[in-house]
Amino acid sequence: MELRVAYTNGSCENGSLVSLYCSSQEVLCQIVSGLSPGVPSNATLISWQESVRKNYGFYIGLGLAILSSFLIGSSVIFKKKGLIRLVATGATRAVDGGYGYLKDPMWWVGFATMSAGEVANFGAYAFAPATVVTPLGALSVLISAIFSSYCLGESLNLLGKLGCAICVAGSTVMVIHAPKEEKVTTVVEMTSKMKDTGFVVFAVLLVVLCLVLIFIVAPRYGQRNILIYIIICSVIGSFSVTAVKGLGITINNFFRGLPVVRHPLPYILSLILGLSIIIQVNFLNRALDIFNTSLVFPIYYVLFTTVVVVSSIILFKEWHTMSALDIVGTLSGFVSIILGVFMLHAFKDLDVSQISLPHMHKNTGPAPAPEPTVIKLEDKNVLVDNIELASTPSPQQKPKVFMINS
Repeated sequence: MELRVAYTNGSCENGSLVSLYCSSQEVLCQIVSGLSPGVPSNATLISWQESVRKNYGFYIGLGLAILSSFLIGSSVIFKKKGLIRLVATGATRAVDGGYGYLKDPMWWVGFATMSAGEVANFGAYAFAPATVVTPLGALSVLISAIFSSYCLGESLNLLGKLGCAICVAGSTVMVIHAPKEEKVTTVVEMTSKMKDTGFVVFAVLLVVLCLVLIFIVAPRYGQRNILIYIIICSVIGSFSVTAVKGLGITINNFFRGLPVVRHPLPYILSLILGLSIIIQVNFLNRALDIFNTSLVFPIYYVLFTTVVVVSSIILFKEWHTMSALDIVGTLSGFVSIILGVFMLHAFKDLDVSQISLPHMHKNTGPAPAPEPTVIKLEDKNVLVDNIELASTPSPQQKPKVFMINS
């Protein structure tokens, strides 16, 4: 067996490609860095970074996740205020196809806040495990509900609050029991995953579902059913998450010196990310324009998390590593999410509060006695008429006849 080495550019510099031939097999390798017994100049920097990541990485990721939840939850309030100001000016509303909110600075504050929250969330995944970061995203639901109550005057009834809590709990259980994500470190591996038949079929079904909702269902029922616009945002959001993951791998490969500039995947993912952001912003504004923020954001978070987890399972084939406990936990979390969304949507118009519960009524003592009826002197004519009616015999009563014998 003979092993032959061929250099494509005739040198061993960094970035050079090397072809290894062994019998009929060929392997193409790239030289990333040269081997030298000396200590590199940035050894102290690498050691410092690894030390920080090891000792404080979890707390940094935790802080970034909490910051992300605060920014994303408050961004919805800024956007809603911008849309309310747009309606006050008499311009075309977002639900009717208007884009006047692009001229409102308050809406842009909300957009910038949400973008900053997504960046913080992306950084949190780099330091802390996904099983910690993703459940903390549920805090954004509670933050938006609190802010919408104080800043927008919106409120949820008791069943809506319980439904919101069930949604958050179900999402947390589902994410905790979700399978661990497979490590993908290169653009080539990500491309191979996205070319898999199962993921391609799943992606095509999602695209068809979005097209049907956008062009057929939304024009007819979008302004009456809160789920239409939110389902569109959630499904499109799963594509944006996949694109962000792929671009993160691309950036990592670029700084490692791998040839990613000529690979078509980064440009395809950038196009997908841009289109998904535009569609999400459009239909999320339509939902916020019609429905209460306290309803829109919890349902959006739940559906978005569900679609992203399912998409990640299919993309990385993570079901092979799922145990029976994880399967039961994932299904239980999904059923809880469905029940929570049902409570949020079905009972949103009922006037149910904590005060209206039977055991919350306070016993204020015996009921006051009714006031006696007082007959005024001015009503003497009415009194006389009543006496005459009482003395008149009824038609059914026969008069008595007395016979006297002489």
